Amino acid sequence: MNRLRDLYAAIAAAPEGPSTLAAFDLDGTLITGYSATVVYRDRLRRFDISIAELLRTTGAAFDTQFRGADVGRLMEIAVTGLAGRREDELREWSQRLFRQEIASMIYPDVRRLLDAHRRAGHRIVMATSATTYQAQYVAEDLGIDEVLCSRPEVVDGMLTGKLTGPALWGPAKAKALREFADSVAVPMLEAFAYSNGAEDVPMLDSVGRPVALNPDRKLADLARAEGWLSVNLPKPERGATPIATLRTATALGALGAATMVGIGAGVLTGSRRTAANVVGTVGPDLALTICGIDVKITGEDNAWKDRPAVFMFNHQSSLDLLLVGKVVQRDATGVAKKEAAHDLRFAAIGTLLDVAYVDRTDSKQARAALGPAVDKLKDGTSIAIAPEGTRSPTPRLGRFKKGGFHMAMQAQVPIVPIVIHNAGDLMWRNSFVAHPGTVYVDVLDPIETKDWNVDDLDQHIAEVRARFDEVLRAGPVKA
Repeated sequence: MNRLRDLYAAIAAAPEGPSTLAAFDLDGTLITGYSATVVYRDRLRRFDISIAELLRTTGAAFDTQFRGADVGRLMEIAVTGLAGRREDELREWSQRLFRQEIASMIYPDVRRLLDAHRRAGHRIVMATSATTYQAQYVAEDLGIDEVLCSRPEVVDGMLTGKLTGPALWGPAKAKALREFADSVAVPMLEAFAYSNGAEDVPMLDSVGRPVALNPDRKLADLARAEGWLSVNLPKPERGATPIATLRTATALGALGAATMVGIGAGVLTGSRRTAANVVGTVGPDLALTICGIDVKITGEDNAWKDRPAVFMFNHQSSLDLLLVGKVVQRDATGVAKKEAAHDLRFAAIGTLLDVAYVDRTDSKQARAALGPAVDKLKDGTSIAIAPEGTRSPTPRLGRFKKGGFHMAMQAQVPIVPIVIHNAGDLMWRNSFVAHPGTVYVDVLDPIETKDWNVDDLDQHIAEVRARFDEVLRAGPVKA
């Protein structure tokens, strides 16, 4: 039984402040599946693993899975296989794997769960048997500062093929958590511990508030017998089901048809803006409806208070373009990266809207592209832009670029933040398929830029980004 509401109540009832610890396992708990599988799959694809290592790994994995063997042997083989690698190369490799695969494995509700602990001021820690390279970018993305993990030994920037201590598995993980709690003077009796597997019973048993999160069958049975909270989070939808694929293809076809109707209207009236407004008014609603996506917008009036404006939105999914189109509707265009011009899903609309495509690898060209965009703003056409510059692999905000802020400041028009909460849950960053569901969008109050100057621009950008982050962390407004 899903008892997520009971879990939130337990978090709210716990003592506030950093004296309450919340420890989270990684594999199967924060993410669905296992990060080690991603690592080995990538090594196999690149022929970066010997037959001997593969056989040893397979045998050790069998012993761990079916004979209950300690994971230590498996970890030993894995770390030995990385002997002689440079640590900086491994960090780059692990960052790539995070962006390409592991980010998509994070349970969406985990972020809200972590935020509930943060609102209570609790101290959050990740406790995992995974290595530093598997854990660090997940922890960074989720805002977890403290990480207890299995750490490979590094000498002169290179891995030696050994661990600095025992793999944090079973009793060793529980011991590491107790030692950490002692070091920061927090009582284990008030602590939360989250895990999905029975191997973490020693850790769960050592705290006052154990939680079986996404538990396997053995842990679920034990949690029921012990009276522990047991919670199953919905898995992220990343696969392309036949129905979702068909609906997405139909939506794209409908979007193309709306574009043709817009072009026809433009030819009859001799006005490109009329053509664009027809598409902007009809196209997004039509496509979203066909995909089965309901959009709940809060603050929609803010999109019309002061135009033209620079509409800024956080960007995680191709779905964002339809959502922004639904908010902005008319008298608007966008600035997009050059690669988007070759995206068959939106190329025709991009041409119709006279989108300014920018080569982000050429800073001079990017700066030159701002001139026409500023002219459009002064002419009464609003601009939609993603200040992060590219899609993020997770809802966590990336660094904001200055281009959109320069445009607003030069044209002396307001910035209207559009905060998109969960589009990535329905259409993943690299996916071509949208899943049905509800997306929540907050349109915030316009931000005046008339008094801005270049000297203070970094501060203004930081303030706007902080506002986005604040609203994202608070979660969507649900009626």
